[in-house]
Amino acid sequence: MKSFTEYFDCGSCLERTGGLAVDFSVDRFSDLTDKIIPFFKKYYIFGVKSKDFQDFCRVADLMRENKHRTPEGIDQIRQIKAGMNKGRVIMD
Repeated sequence: MKSFTEYFDCGSCLERTGGLAVDFSVDRFSDLTDKIIPFFKKYYIFGVKSKDFQDFCRVADLMRENKHRTPEGIDQIRQIKAGMNKGRVIMD
């Protein structure tokens, strides 16, 4: 995970208490939109996580359009977030 910061030339890694996990964090929005998102669009994510990535990109698009600064935009982002990860309904 620490090599992510070198590869992407952004972000930081923080080891969780107990040392069993590491979080990679990116603070600058431009780093997400110019480095991280294009990487994962080029090197596709498979499985259910691909749906979460698509939702993540939708939120990034809303933020790029400054819609996160409106009550309607915040509601839209909250709805997207609620359906991600464990909140996603998977149809067989």
